[in-house]
Amino acid sequence: MFNVVITGANRGIGLEFVKHYLAHGHQVFALCRNTSDDLSSSGAQVIDKVDVGNPESLPLALERLKEVKIDLLINNAGVLANESINDYSPNTIEQQFLVNAMGPLLVTQLLKEQLVAGSKVALITSRMGSMTDNTSGGYYGYRMSKAALNMAGVSLAHDLKPADIAVGLFHPGYVQTEMVNYGGDVSATDASASIIERIEQLTLADSGSFYHANGDVLPW
Repeated sequence: MFNVVITGANRGIGLEFVKHYLAHGHQVFALCRNTSDDLSSSGAQVIDKVDVGNPESLPLALERLKEVKIDLLINNAGVLANESINDYSPNTIEQQFLVNAMGPLLVTQLLKEQLVAGSKVALITSRMGSMTDNTSGGYYGYRMSKAALNMAGVSLAHDLKPADIAVGLFHPGYVQTEMVNYGGDVSATDASASIIERIEQLTLADSGSFYHANGDVLPW
């Protein structure tokens, strides 16, 4: 049994991560802004009022984990807006940076003393943050924030490697979640199962790599 901490755990992929690790006998600490009925009844240790997009509140919110040795940290919380060159809001772009890029970095920084040799950190990112893969434009805030998260993930991989902590960056696919009005082409259950397989395969040798859930290495 090991301890798993998951952000954005109240629905979608995050909730599927919770269910999987509980079913395999692990202790799960489920972080979210507001819990859901499914999460509350799951058996996880729910820690709500955790807003990864609010840097000022995070230290206090994560205090409840200060005595927990963390074997796996999954930074899953994220938000999506759709800005175009002709229709955009600086506020939504800023919010995506706070939640998608700064949030995972700050959560990892605040919990790094509870990570131990052999621990793993998973960042749920997106191929929409890839320069090479951007063939359609738009989605300015989401694309930029995920590109920033990818850079943060590579830096974390370098910084945590001496402590024997591996960092993986994982694109789940176009997942049928509330974030995309359930318009995806892969279920949250299948996407989470694929990412869990990638996490299990993650080693220090490939720490900092950018993977599709199906195992393909993605271009930056």
